[in-house]
Amino acid sequence: MALEITDKSFEDVVLKSDKPVMVDFWAAWCGPCRMVGPIIEELSADFEGRAVVGKLDVDANQEFAAKYGVRNIPTVLVFKGGEVVGKQVGVAPKSTYAQALEQHI
Repeated sequence: MALEITDKSFEDVVLKSDKPVMVDFWAAWCGPCRMVGPIIEELSADFEGRAVVGKLDVDANQEFAAKYGVRNIPTVLVFKGGEVVGKQVGVAPKSTYAQALEQHI
């Protein structure tokens, strides 16, 4: 299951991780986000032990969404070493997200 990331946990879980981290910026009211959600859950299982895959609810946690300029959701960012190394805005096939993570493992 994808990790629930909050503004409080973001620095420890994402920025200080020694593994690549994929963060799905989403909201409950967002239709396209509901399409990406199951993909993120699958990727969480697929990459278990090799990468961190999580979700950040932008309505409840606005600090890091604002910091990284997330204006449209879903936005999926890939972090490595505390830096953004990949970005996908909108819905994409699972393979697009998997490839974005795979290249940083």
